Amino acid sequence: MNHVFPRHTKSDLPTAVAGEGCYLIDAKGKRYFDGSGGAAVSCLGHSDAAVIRAVQEQVGKLAFAHTGFMTSDPAEELADLLIEHAPGDLDRVYFVSGGSEATEAAIKLARQYHLERGEPARRHLIARRQSYHGNTLGALAAGGNAWRRQQFDPLLIGVSHIAPCFEYAESKEGESSFDYGQRVANELEEEILRLGSETVMAFIAEPVVGATSGAVPAVEGYFRRIREICDQYGVLLILDEVMCGMGRTGHLFACEADGVAPDILCIAKGLGAGYQPIGAMLCSKQIYQAVADGSGFFQHGHTYIGHPVATAAGLAVVKQLLERDLVSRARQMGEKLQAALEARFGQHAHVGDIRGRGLFRGIELVENRETKAPFDPALGLAGKIKKAAFEAGLICYPMSGTRDGRLGDHILLAPPFILSEEQIGEIVEKLDRALSNVLNET
Repeated sequence: MNHVFPRHTKSDLPTAVAGEGCYLIDAKGKRYFDGSGGAAVSCLGHSDAAVIRAVQEQVGKLAFAHTGFMTSDPAEELADLLIEHAPGDLDRVYFVSGGSEATEAAIKLARQYHLERGEPARRHLIARRQSYHGNTLGALAAGGNAWRRQQFDPLLIGVSHIAPCFEYAESKEGESSFDYGQRVANELEEEILRLGSETVMAFIAEPVVGATSGAVPAVEGYFRRIREICDQYGVLLILDEVMCGMGRTGHLFACEADGVAPDILCIAKGLGAGYQPIGAMLCSKQIYQAVADGSGFFQHGHTYIGHPVATAAGLAVVKQLLERDLVSRARQMGEKLQAALEARFGQHAHVGDIRGRGLFRGIELVENRETKAPFDPALGLAGKIKKAAFEAGLICYPMSGTRDGRLGDHILLAPPFILSEEQIGEIVEKLDRALSNVLNET
């Protein structure tokens, strides 16, 4: 018996003892290809020498200095590097320990920004259905996944949720991609007016929806219309790139593909690549200046923000991404992964859609390709596929509730950027084996 509180109390997990490139190795010596990067975390794989060295060197010099008293060189250098490459007029970086903390900081900063400017009525946050922004209470309230919210709903703040931009599942027959995107984007304006334009503080969305829907990018023009609406009504645009950012979709910042820049941006996962727990909230010069010229104090904080070892790891990760041009590699290898998935599963009787950007790909499973009807949730399809793939030596990220938190199943793939073409074949072969085993028994 041990005393770890696991995610699933009835699970019997192997013990990971080593990482080598794209593989994790358990105590029995079995190797698992990390086809999802954990949860889109391990963008550099599990044994990057430069990042390991940076962590070791930093902990030998300075392990911790509380940011209420001191700053540190790695935090300053990482902030400078991120802002050098950030979109729009993002100008300041607030370091945290993960994605949920980044979302919490973003929501609080949005509220305080309007207070600093003398608009205390701005209190409403708008998000999208089938979004996921983290598991702390504020982040969970922003998220629009019914299953994750259900048992904690009485504890959550009120957040409005409009339609996602999920063309495969929700566009109308005969509707063009552009028209569909404009229609669902305009729901934001309708909700702002319903709540009262003077009461809305921010809109939050993922440029490419990750865990809850399976690598769903917005259609062309959607986010540009969202940006216009936010600007028209003085609403801040918060983009959550915790899962899809840091090169994962073939751009260092995922929103670059959509031609927009946010007022506040959240990153994590790939920022530390698994070598240290770290996330960050980036904000515009205007937002920072409103606080600086007003109260001068962001009323928020955690003990480990700006942690020297964590920021040293993040600095080394971002340098690796840039110096080795791994962001472009993620884009190129993502196209090859998409082609391989389409070649193997494109005509599969139970694969409805294969989508995504860069090395962030989703496969949506359906009972009927023609009607796009999902499988009965009672089958527990995603869980069975995860188990079968794991037995085959592939770590992937299947989830249920793709459509509405209950109906639908998808598989999310987010392998390390360093994978080879041969390993793309390994992903496809092992996934095919898992799908065949599960679907043949369904």
